[in-house]
Amino acid sequence: MTIPQIDGPRIAPSSGEAAKKLVIFAHGYGADGNDLIGIGNQLQPVFPDVAFVSPNAPERCEGSPFGYQWFPITRLDPDEYWNGVQQAAPVLEQFIDQELERWNLTTADLALVGFSQGTMMSLHVGLRRVEPVAAIVGFSGALAGPEHLAAEIKSRPPVLLVHGEADELIPVEAVHKAAQALGSVEVSVRWHVSPGIGHGIDGEGLKLAAQFLKEAFEGN
Repeated sequence: MTIPQIDGPRIAPSSGEAAKKLVIFAHGYGADGNDLIGIGNQLQPVFPDVAFVSPNAPERCEGSPFGYQWFPITRLDPDEYWNGVQQAAPVLEQFIDQELERWNLTTADLALVGFSQGTMMSLHVGLRRVEPVAAIVGFSGALAGPEHLAAEIKSRPPVLLVHGEADELIPVEAVHKAAQALGSVEVSVRWHVSPGIGHGIDGEGLKLAAQFLKEAFEGN
């Protein structure tokens, strides 16, 4: 079976030098790579030696004709999440390997940052790579198949989860469930609930993510 190729917007290091680290953004259902690449622009002043890339997910989205999806969602169903991340994981895995080769970096130089469905993908793939990534940041998402994690986890990178208190799509309870599941398999996890925020990313959440990534990259 041929694994679909994906691609999307990139930002080269603002230093003009070779990239020392890489951040891959995984967007949410119905969006595209442009939805998150702007975060890279905001982070560049803090991370001049970091490359950023935000690929379009592999499938066109029925619910948003101009957007993409990592996997179809017909309802907010845990089984659908689990089946979906398994189906899409090889696509993201392949992209990660290709980007690391493109920038001449190792898995330890990589951070995964996801939003919503992209958080599910980042957690699923990032915790199953043999060599640990530097960090995983998940906004407004969930951990798919927590009951499978203990048997399948291969590495334990630090994780930051940020969720809006008023999230109308993925209830805030998802962040507590994910943090509990991650902690139970000895993953170092931090979490933050943004008061009054819906299904989105606020300034405080972005600030926490920047500090978290800075600590993770400086530790490698």
